[in-house]
Amino acid sequence: MRKKVSYKIENIITVKASILQWAQQYYEVVWLDSNSHKNKYSSFDGLLATDALTSLKTDCLNAFEDLKTYQKETKDWLFGYLSYDLKNDVEKLSSTNYDGVSFPDLYFFQPKKIIKIIGNQLEFDYLNMVDDEIEEDYEAIISGQHYCSTPEITPQEDIHIKMRIFKDEYFKQVSKMLSHIQHGAIYEANFCQEFYVENYVINPKKTFQKLNQISTAPFTSFLKLNDKYLLSASPERYLRKEGSKLISQPIKGTAKRSTNSIEDKQLKINLENDEKERAENIMIVDLVRNDLSKKALKSSVVVEELCKVYTFDQVHQMISTVTAHVDNNENPIDIIKATFPMGSMTGAPKISAMKIIEELESFKRGLYSGAVGYITPDGDFDFNVVIRSILYNASKKYISFSVGSAITSKATPENEYQECLLKAKAMRQVLEN
Repeated sequence: MRKKVSYKIENIITVKASILQWAQQYYEVVWLDSNSHKNKYSSFDGLLATDALTSLKTDCLNAFEDLKTYQKETKDWLFGYLSYDLKNDVEKLSSTNYDGVSFPDLYFFQPKKIIKIIGNQLEFDYLNMVDDEIEEDYEAIISGQHYCSTPEITPQEDIHIKMRIFKDEYFKQVSKMLSHIQHGAIYEANFCQEFYVENYVINPKKTFQKLNQISTAPFTSFLKLNDKYLLSASPERYLRKEGSKLISQPIKGTAKRSTNSIEDKQLKINLENDEKERAENIMIVDLVRNDLSKKALKSSVVVEELCKVYTFDQVHQMISTVTAHVDNNENPIDIIKATFPMGSMTGAPKISAMKIIEELESFKRGLYSGAVGYITPDGDFDFNVVIRSILYNASKKYISFSVGSAITSKATPENEYQECLLKAKAMRQVLEN
């Protein structure tokens, strides 16, 4: 059982920063920030879960069944992530590429403490065993006077970011993917590459705050699980369940921004009318419709918005919104399993695309292109797509960020390479200071 208490707050930005700092005393932290992006499917301004009562950490083998059992047993809020490599639990696939970050394939925990910011309300949702700490925690957050046992980390100088593959190798692998497309094995696939740093220490919280300043994205997340961190400025929603309704908002189509307002407007118009980008987006919309239809009620899958261009701090993005309705008895974990991994990060046909991706990419994706989010006690959920993100293993002193683009028959290796560099810009900027 949980106890809820709400307080009115004045300055949301200050409170958000204070909550994140206060949470650092715990081993498990999930912080989700919508950065004031409001759309019809937004539900909070900020959401924190911390201090695990129970947790589930596992590899991909039987992972969804384990999560299903865990969710049935707890009947409570669960926060955590699904890594891309859970594809191996959904289909007969494997992941044999190099893994520098070494995150578990799946991790969820039941938090003792949940704090939500909705408008000017700060809502505490605590398990009864800790509900006597609500007032003390509220005072600590509002005053900014909090105890934190972890010392502030001073980041090193002279970072050296390496690429897992170089430009000529990238061109070679994209050409192989184009060959698969020409031979009809696939008609679209997302090809990704890793940038990494070895033997380097960062301050995860400060690095996250810098990234969030540069890219104030609607599905931003900070994840801390002991020594492992995700710092994500994701613009993309994978899947939300709200009652009987499912909402998926795939992104395909990217254009750079310009500081010149007339030029910036033109770049947006160009993206709206770009045949290749629209074709990419529509292919993924078809894939998402197909994924949702596996669990949806008959004739309930609807494309609410097709190829709409939205503007973010770093880029313009083409986003579609696909919705569906499910039977009230449908298990939430089964819905996730039926649609995972998300179409925008795989390709079409999905299984062939995932096989080819595994063969041509040089790293294990892990949490990159997976999903972070939560499941409610009622079986609703909301998950982002882990892109525009930095992964950090503090024990190994290993930093990783990856970027990708959709390869279709109209793709040219040079243009795809440039799109990857554009997407990598914010993470590079943050790490290189």
